[in-house]
Amino acid sequence: MYAIIEDSGTQIKVKEGDVIKVALRELGTEQATMTFEKVVLVGDDKGETVAKIGQPYVAGAKVTADILGEKRGEKVRIIKFNRRKNYKRTKGHRQDHLEVKVTAISG
Repeated sequence: MYAIIEDSGTQIKVKEGDVIKVALRELGTEQATMTFEKVVLVGDDKGETVAKIGQPYVAGAKVTADILGEKRGEKVRIIKFNRRKNYKRTKGHRQDHLEVKVTAISG
């Protein structure tokens, strides 16, 4: 079974056991799981059942995931450059994200 969830404006295809990166958010100190209520599509890998497509979200569907921790992504470099003008500027940053492991898909 797989699902397409929406988180912070991005759509992510997930299956049970997948480890995904989602946008960083404020969590409680003892919170170990999180639930995604915005499920756009729920389907079956084998094709035995027809996929449920939401308008805009599937009613009653949710995805539960365990929180693995906060991580930092790869470094993104931003370069400004003008040829023949001796002008070059380099900046960069690393985006923070939350890493979660999908445990259950219902709906």
